[in-house]
Amino acid sequence: MGAMASMLWWPVAFCRELADAGLYVIRYDNRDTGRSTKYPPGEPPYTFDDMADDAIGVLDSHGIGKAHVAGMSMGGMIAQLVTLRHPSRVASLTVISSSPMGMDTSHLPRMSDAYIEHSAEGADLDWTDRRQVIDFMVRDTRAIASIAHPFDEAGMRAFIEQDYDRSGGFLSATNHFSLKGGSKWKGRLHEMQAPLLVIHGTADPIFPVEHGEALARAVAGAKFLRVDGGGHELHPQDWPAISAAIIMHIRSNRRT
Repeated sequence: MGAMASMLWWPVAFCRELADAGLYVIRYDNRDTGRSTKYPPGEPPYTFDDMADDAIGVLDSHGIGKAHVAGMSMGGMIAQLVTLRHPSRVASLTVISSSPMGMDTSHLPRMSDAYIEHSAEGADLDWTDRRQVIDFMVRDTRAIASIAHPFDEAGMRAFIEQDYDRSGGFLSATNHFSLKGGSKWKGRLHEMQAPLLVIHGTADPIFPVEHGEALARAVAGAKFLRVDGGGHELHPQDWPAISAAIIMHIRSNRRT
């Protein structure tokens, strides 16, 4: 999953749609999220490369040699690194609401001014104050939400409260914004061997849709699913289209 996001941001019901199609689904907490290892905030002793290797560690712990990998936002960048660093372990790759790893994206649209203004508020937040943090995160999810579907504020607040309490707070998760790594793979996306599916909302304020399009162009044979009005989220009303695309992508690459 993405920056500061535990495995819960892969919704159970969404994962169930994939499982009901006959897939074996694993979701896990990245470092500094959920019930994973936490580090003091400010100087994370790990890199994006370590997080890519963590995914392989999860597969090893389940005795799985090769998997279909999916990542969203920062998780999409990690998933790209997984595929480049461990090509023999990835049968296919799905990247959602993300940006090309190791590519100069300065020519692509930046995040929206409204989201930049909102995210700046995080610098003055007391990340140890449960009420402040949950209020901020609810505003954050509204800021990145779909423009095609209604925003469920009450449901999102209840979900964030659940995630906060399960994680014991989000302070250490801010380490994700200090991460480095992946420099070895700069300019090497064309080396990706796994079949790629890119899914991106047209109203994503963090990574505008041009980022997803650039990723798809960088990898030979990549497929692209445009989610009309989609934000930087997995909105329940978009699940049927997203899950169908993922299932088709996996089924068509099961022999690779």
